[in-house]
Amino acid sequence: MKKLPPRPRPREVEAFLEMLQAERGAAKNTLVAYGADLDHVMGFLARRKQGPANADAEGLRAYLKSLDYVGMTPRTVARRLSVIRQFFRFLLAERLREDDPASALDSPKLGRPLPKVLSRAEVDALIDATKIKGGFDGGRMATLLEILYATGLRVSELVTLPLSAVERDPSMLIVRGKGDKDRVVPLGDPARLAIASWLQVRAGALAEDQPSRFLFPSRGRTGHLTRQRFAQLLKEMALAANIDPARVSPHVLRHAFASHLLEAGADLRSVQLMLGHADIATTQIYTHVLPETLRSLVEDKHPLAKRRGRPRKSLS
Repeated sequence: MKKLPPRPRPREVEAFLEMLQAERGAAKNTLVAYGADLDHVMGFLARRKQGPANADAEGLRAYLKSLDYVGMTPRTVARRLSVIRQFFRFLLAERLREDDPASALDSPKLGRPLPKVLSRAEVDALIDATKIKGGFDGGRMATLLEILYATGLRVSELVTLPLSAVERDPSMLIVRGKGDKDRVVPLGDPARLAIASWLQVRAGALAEDQPSRFLFPSRGRTGHLTRQRFAQLLKEMALAANIDPARVSPHVLRHAFASHLLEAGADLRSVQLMLGHADIATTQIYTHVLPETLRSLVEDKHPLAKRRGRPRKSLS
């Protein structure tokens, strides 16, 4: 059977993606994901003789129902719906349509998944395992973990840190995150000491004719340690620390950073800024750590709690 050529992408979709890049600074991966989602939607609508200009709520509901039929999770369906809503709001704002058919769509019900978090003792055990390993690999992993736990960087931000960011023993890191937006993250003493030790090991390991602008250089194509390789090394450290490797990933350590900060009393807005979240609603997932903290606060600090267990005075 002759393979059909790919369906051309509607100009409205191209315009929407161009807007995301120009006005919102969307990253390349975001544009690819949004484009793929909209291509899938448009392919479904085309079979119903619909497109961006004449799609209706009934057609969009049928599309979402088809996702459920093939077994997509509610979270994936919700992501597709978010893209659809943004697209049709764009068409309405640009006067490419006079109505928004996506405004009538209901969101799928989602459970509230809590992020996987390591305890403080488990994070310490991971860092201790790197020190036992020692040498180049141990020093590199110790530095990676200290920076990650001290700052909550995304793994892509961590492995691409430039050498220039730490050459002057910084108390702050300037990090370039999603959408090429810079943010400032404080750096504690343990991370600074680890970086200082790593710079000595790093200098001795690099050949003079092979300089690198990355803090964690590699001979690979990217020139720096990859996210995949870091994740593999982290699993090895988990085994050495007697922690189930399935529970450990770079993103889990980012969760640990945020959760432990909130547990210690940091305000949500500060944690949002350090994580680089555009919307504070994304950061609110970490408030799952607060109920236990609030209970302890009431029991230990509230004036009435101090009377617990004391016999009441008789009124007679």
